[in-house]
Amino acid sequence: MSTQTRTPESAGKTGFQLPKWAGSFGFQIIAALLVGLGLGLLAKYTGSTKTAPNGLGATLQTIGSSYVSLLQTAVVPLIFTAVVSSISNLRQVSNAAKLAWNTLLWFAITSLVAVLIGIGLGVLLQPGANTGITEEAKYSGKSGDWWSFLVGLFPKNFLGLGASSTVTESANAATTVSTSVSFNVLQILVIAIAVGVAALKVGKAAEPFLNLNASALAVIQKVLWWIIRIAPLGTVGLIGNAVAVYGWDTIGSLGKFTFAIYVGLALVLFVVYPVLVRTHGLSVKQYFSGVWPAVQLAFVSRSSVGTLPLTQRVTERSLGVPRAYASFAVPLGATTKMDGCAAIYPAISAIFVAQFFGIQLDFSQYLLIALVSVLGSAATAGTTGAVVMLTLTLSTLGLPLAGVGLLLAIDPILDMGRTAVNVAGQALVPTIVAKRQGILDEALYNAPRNGTPFVDDDAEAATDPSASDAGAASGANDRELADAKA
Repeated sequence: MSTQTRTPESAGKTGFQLPKWAGSFGFQIIAALLVGLGLGLLAKYTGSTKTAPNGLGATLQTIGSSYVSLLQTAVVPLIFTAVVSSISNLRQVSNAAKLAWNTLLWFAITSLVAVLIGIGLGVLLQPGANTGITEEAKYSGKSGDWWSFLVGLFPKNFLGLGASSTVTESANAATTVSTSVSFNVLQILVIAIAVGVAALKVGKAAEPFLNLNASALAVIQKVLWWIIRIAPLGTVGLIGNAVAVYGWDTIGSLGKFTFAIYVGLALVLFVVYPVLVRTHGLSVKQYFSGVWPAVQLAFVSRSSVGTLPLTQRVTERSLGVPRAYASFAVPLGATTKMDGCAAIYPAISAIFVAQFFGIQLDFSQYLLIALVSVLGSAATAGTTGAVVMLTLTLSTLGLPLAGVGLLLAIDPILDMGRTAVNVAGQALVPTIVAKRQGILDEALYNAPRNGTPFVDDDAEAATDPSASDAGAASGANDRELADAKA
């Protein structure tokens, strides 16, 4: 009688097992995109519309909007605690002012390159000429201007929150009052910077407050990690709802304009950014593999601020930027670094509107487009899409604001690509600045990717012995940042 001994290794391999790549975040997002696309097409062709969605359409809409709401819920405490914490971390850095200056400088440089590409494509492709599109809508919103932008910097309350109520009356004389709460990200940023600087000036007496803020930030990041882990589910709802509501025929009427926008976004993402990465002696492949999870989430969520937790995490853990610097640069970039929304899009859109209405632009007006796009990026903070930035550009040039109404129908489709480029740039600039200042952890930057840059700290330490080494490297990064010389 013979017996067969099962080793622990063979015992653990019994039954069906998914391949390792199937559990990666990237694969889950791609699978969710395909599932969402299929469900969205099914909903559209079974009669679902924006105003009267069927059961499947309503389900996709609820899933997508609920996931975005979860992300937005954590935005206010995240930005406040992250910026205050980052400023407090920079108190021991001898070259903090130099890092901040270089960050803003590279924000401007990359935005200028992006807007020049947008202007070039607008002139070359002529997206607004001979389109045959009839003017369907007038934009009745408030025009953007520099005075309104400057006034908007001053918060009306501690957290920059605002509330509005809407009263509606139905046919049976029933009255419904709905109240919505909004927040201005730029105002929150101003408040956080003021509080952080004040804490530094107070000195030792502010240590308990800074410790409490750091603890709150850690708790918020843990909650955000849970939210990010269900991103594939949110992706199904967001993509499915976009396809069900807008479909592919929506792009057709403005196909040339849409084509020009996405060509510009592709040139920035796949040409300009790789050139900058390569000229700084870094691997293009490692940059894309590191930042790609955040780019994917940005594409489906259409929110740079909502993607902020993941953007900051991949910037630190995959691209090797020291945490003390990343927690300052990435939140700042999420509100002001908009190569898609505030550079490519307004440049091509302004040229499109001018061509549509038969208005000739001269060289000085093209320069004005570049100036407004580079300096006005912060005007997109706290808004949906890039409508405020577009109205600011058109009103500065004296172009008809009715042109905004022509572009609103396809804005959600364009916004996906714009936001993806925004996020890629928000991770790129801190990486470049860290490399130029000699504080980039290149060993971490060049390390093999495991597909889970946002893995839970505790789980990572328990399953991967090298995780503790990675954590030590992260701590070394922070110490190296603190010791960096101007």
